[in-house]
Amino acid sequence: MVFSPLSLMQMLRKFGWKEESWFLPLASAIEGVTAAEASWRPDEHTNSIWQILNHLNYYNERVLEQLQGKEPAPQSITNTETFGPPGDPDDRKGWEETLRRTRQIAQGIEEALEKLDGKDLEKEGFLEKLAAWIMHDTYHTGQIVLLRKMRGTWPAQRE
Repeated sequence: MVFSPLSLMQMLRKFGWKEESWFLPLASAIEGVTAAEASWRPDEHTNSIWQILNHLNYYNERVLEQLQGKEPAPQSITNTETFGPPGDPDDRKGWEETLRRTRQIAQGIEEALEKLDGKDLEKEGFLEKLAAWIMHDTYHTGQIVLLRKMRGTWPAQRE
């Protein structure tokens, strides 16, 4: 089977967000995470799951804007600031809002990717930017899984 660059990006995004393959997608990594688990950090120098999701939401919203043909506003905060505070273990509503936002952005990205055609990828650097973004999400998904394992909340068996 031969993949076009667009169909390859669409497939990789599916694997990165919701479809398990050789690695775990983000949707599975955050499934069942509570506010207490999301705000936990093994030390003060490590980001929490909540912070990682804030960071992903920030950049994924920017990617979504680009996929929709919009020009994202200039970045007004530093990369470090995109993570925000570690979260409050008692703020169930705040955590649920973060999860809702994550899912809403993911849905928007899926819809936007389906509307693209091959010509959209011909823009200078656009294909490379999409590939790097997908790898960025996958990298941080691995961090989330590792934090859950360190805390002892990752299921012993998933199959």
